[in-house]
Amino acid sequence: MSKLLVKPKAGTGLAARITPESAGWTYVGFELHRLAPGETVSAGTGAQEACLVFVTGKGEASADGEDFGVLGGRMSPFVGKPWSLYVPQDSQWSVTAETELELAVCLAPGLGRELPARVIGPDDVKQEVRGKGANTRYVTNILPESEPADSLLVVEVITPGGHTSSYPPHKHDRDDLPAESYLEETYYHRLNPPQGFAFQRVYTDDRSLDEAFAVEDGDIVLVPKGYHPCAACHGYDLYYLNVMAGPKRTWKFHNATEHEWLLKV
Repeated sequence: MSKLLVKPKAGTGLAARITPESAGWTYVGFELHRLAPGETVSAGTGAQEACLVFVTGKGEASADGEDFGVLGGRMSPFVGKPWSLYVPQDSQWSVTAETELELAVCLAPGLGRELPARVIGPDDVKQEVRGKGANTRYVTNILPESEPADSLLVVEVITPGGHTSSYPPHKHDRDDLPAESYLEETYYHRLNPPQGFAFQRVYTDDRSLDEAFAVEDGDIVLVPKGYHPCAACHGYDLYYLNVMAGPKRTWKFHNATEHEWLLKV
């Protein structure tokens, strides 16, 4: 199996962990925890900052010495806006599940700005529609560059069945601002209904990297460089949670030149 496709472990506990060392890159980390009611997960951020995304379920959360009460609530990532908790570097955090809980931990380097821990609730996140026709998708900006953080960019996207997303193909693998920023990226995929599958391709202009995946419910795809479009099959909606980080916290992408005509039709 490709090193860019990560399959989660079954059962409760730590389902997946991506570190810069395991991914072979510098900035992005990602963990997925599945908890039964009453179970607790806790960790310290160390030199990293974290954004805890309550993908499904709810739990009692604390961070940086503060009790934030019960966060989360939606039981499907396809229904409603997410709850999230930003945790700065050099902090401890803890979540105890009240229901079955799927918790995504998005990680990137802290820069010593001493930002406070804070809840990012459904009323705090903006949603937008991108694309048109069969390229329409629905975006929820959890931690965009307009909101305070050191390195992290976090976003949810829902792509209806039969639609494409991250399309026309774009990339952000050159530190060449203002034209393009270098950002590593993970995609955490969910399908509705869960027995479905979708497709994702990761490739470069010279095809030195060119891999395509049938992604199933719970799969994680790593994007170290190159273009990375997705396609949702008819009858199965696709959700993904993106985590991005790089040397500068800005999302400037380059569209594949041969496909830019699609933006004009």
